[in-house]
Amino acid sequence: MDLQKHAQPAATAPRPADLRASDADRDRVADILRDALAEGRLTAEEHAERVEGVLHTKTVGELDAFIRDLPAAHERPAAPAYASVPHRPPPGSLPADADTSVVAVFSSAVRRGRWRAGRRVHAFAVFGSVEIDLSEAVFEYQQVVIKAVSVFGDVQIRVPENVSLRGTGGSVLGNFEVSTVDSVQSDAPVIYVDGWSVLGNVEARPRRGRFVADILDRVQDKLDRADRKLRRNLDR
Repeated sequence: MDLQKHAQPAATAPRPADLRASDADRDRVADILRDALAEGRLTAEEHAERVEGVLHTKTVGELDAFIRDLPAAHERPAAPAYASVPHRPPPGSLPADADTSVVAVFSSAVRRGRWRAGRRVHAFAVFGSVEIDLSEAVFEYQQVVIKAVSVFGDVQIRVPENVSLRGTGGSVLGNFEVSTVDSVQSDAPVIYVDGWSVLGNVEARPRRGRFVADILDRVQDKLDRADRKLRRNLDR
């Protein structure tokens, strides 16, 4: 019998450079590139090429490669702090009538694409299925309450990745599941899902890769601001 004990190698944690890049990571790098363009460290062609690369990166290490030769890349970034979620709107503060109602009775109903999400959304599925996709919606209010009821049916709710998501409800011989999400942005929309299911399903979770403000729109806005700054400097 071999009595010698061999130490098992511990599972190694992934290197920070191998971690998946988030939207906030890409935004930070885009800010550094914009400032480098304004300071004259990058030409317009170099800046455009690097920004294009940033939009297609997958890991933190790939992002760092675009700013490794810039001084700002070696400054310690502040760690993101999650914003506190605003208190739920008090009773009576929202209108009783829904801004949007999606109903399916022995059928299916879908609301998706570019649509305006009001303060209150109702979803009812009775022997049917309802899908509410907010991943491309326009949020006119910071707080949105979704009332979801499923009776022998299915209600699926999808939200952007960078909002806050909360849920209160229950089920009888069914499922009520809301994935809690905390946004790092203090002014991000907050979506509250209230409801219940009877021999049915209510589910709410973020749609990965979807954001309230798309990264392309934000980068273009920053490019426009950098261009205006350069023009002001040239006019002096």
